[in-house]
Amino acid sequence: RMTPGRKHRVRMPAEWEPHEATWLAYPHHRNDWPGKLSAVRWAMVEFIRAIQQHERVRLLVRDAREAARASSAMRRGGVCPDMVEMHICATNRSWLRDSGPTFVVRDDGLGAVCWKFDGWGRYADWELDSSVGRYIGASAGASVIEPDVRGSPVRMEGGAIDSNGLGTILTTQQCLLGARRASRNPGLTREDYETLLRDAVGARHVLWLERGIRGDDTSGHVDTLARFVGPRTVVAMVERDRQDENYQPLRRNLDRLRTMRDQDGRPLEVVEIPMPGRLTFDGDRLPASYANFYIANGSVLVPTFNDPNDAVALRILESCLGGRPVRGIHSVDFVLGQGTLHCLAQQQPRTALPEMQAESRSGDNGA
Repeated sequence: RMTPGRKHRVRMPAEWEPHEATWLAYPHHRNDWPGKLSAVRWAMVEFIRAIQQHERVRLLVRDAREAARASSAMRRGGVCPDMVEMHICATNRSWLRDSGPTFVVRDDGLGAVCWKFDGWGRYADWELDSSVGRYIGASAGASVIEPDVRGSPVRMEGGAIDSNGLGTILTTQQCLLGARRASRNPGLTREDYETLLRDAVGARHVLWLERGIRGDDTSGHVDTLARFVGPRTVVAMVERDRQDENYQPLRRNLDRLRTMRDQDGRPLEVVEIPMPGRLTFDGDRLPASYANFYIANGSVLVPTFNDPNDAVALRILESCLGGRPVRGIHSVDFVLGQGTLHCLAQQQPRTALPEMQAESRSGDNGA
């Protein structure tokens, strides 16, 4: 077993800790957004503009022609060119939360945990994306870490886990354990995953929710269900309509969270956020969720869906992340591709972070 945490202490920072930059990939996969690619590109420009007000954006583009197209769109959209770095790197899709690395800090500097990416086990065109994590890690000057268990690379994605920065990791049984025939890593047990997460990202305690929302083609990623917004505070999606297919699964996850504790045995504070109304395309449900927000330096960017609960979600998140401005980003076009803001973005933490095992300086509200 390769154990990247055995020689170096390791920690997965919370998303609210300072970023060096945010990595994104310019949208180009037309089949992900049928008839909507142009609208999605303008939505990406708005996302970039919001991020670059507080931190640098590192944007993957397929080639020089796409770099010129993206530069033109960003200039027209009011993006400061000095805050965007272009990186020519071919990709299949733009979901860098999953194809990109999970950054960690170690006592020898920055680490980039590169899981084996295979298109969530659903899509045939993923081979370009399988090398994106290593490219980003090397470009960031990080030590590239490729976990394996018993000689086999570990299939996983960044959207499967969320961290409070102090060693507690949130995930789901559906995603990592799943049914045997649908398992990402056949034969791996809950204990195997907990050991893996300890070694790779410094997990001291793993919290297991049950399953994800309907329409999620990742088979249960936690970043559409529940997220840390402070060392002991978790926001959780809830469905108020008892007839909705998400009502029972989300209720069971909420009940679990209310019994859970952090790495030091302290109970979690659980804050409920109502789901947006059902969105569909061609008869299929889309995974619209406010939990797919992205915490950037100086702001929280939240997907919105032209829904009455948009304002409710923004208000709740603003109260949880006191002092950090909360802004909605229109995401009806994004979600057509089965994801929104958090799925698109991968934060690169600053390496000048608190001591490896010290209390997070973000405070209990994550500010």
